[in-house]
Amino acid sequence: MLRSVRLVEQFNAIERELPDQWAAARLRLDVADDGRCDRAAALLGPANPGRRDKHIRFAAARRGAGIGPEAARRLLRRLDQEGIAGDLVLVGADEGPAEELRARPRLSDVWETGVAALPPDWSDVYAEVRLDSTDFLERAALLLSPLNPARYGGPTGFRFRCARTFGYGTAPQVVARCFERCDEEGITGEVEILRALSDTMPVATQGPVWHVGGRTV
Repeated sequence: MLRSVRLVEQFNAIERELPDQWAAARLRLDVADDGRCDRAAALLGPANPGRRDKHIRFAAARRGAGIGPEAARRLLRRLDQEGIAGDLVLVGADEGPAEELRARPRLSDVWETGVAALPPDWSDVYAEVRLDSTDFLERAALLLSPLNPARYGGPTGFRFRCARTFGYGTAPQVVARCFERCDEEGITGEVEILRALSDTMPVATQGPVWHVGGRTV
């Protein structure tokens, strides 16, 4: 009996055949077992798939709307782990300008670079993450929930606080891990440290606060 090719391997093979400037790939999964279609569609839920009978359509995109290639791999790996077999077919692909398709820096790398530029005695940070697409908002809000993110700074912006030793804000290591989780799902954007304080000391408080636009943050 021939071993069926894992879905993630089929995706890798399709990706290798795409043109260098591919922007989006439209895919169709033909599930081998009709009884596993519901489960397959559920596991592909973050890709917002469409289903007709045993055929499930979804897309992967390098920029803008749609999940990224790494996120697609992760979802297909879940199907492989549950033993859901099928054929993955490339329905069509769109190309984009080369300058728009340059690899975006990982959010976790941008965060680490920003933190590394702070003074050695920094204690508190007020920062903003701006996502590349509104399609990322719902999933990013969940993955970044330990940061207690607040919508601010535009339609795709979240702001959060980071505290190094005490007080309000998430520990920098936890912030880094949250951004790593976004990286793993192909969520891209920018991270900017807006304000930073050094060597703060609490005096009958839980730490410093900022007043931004009439709001306490």
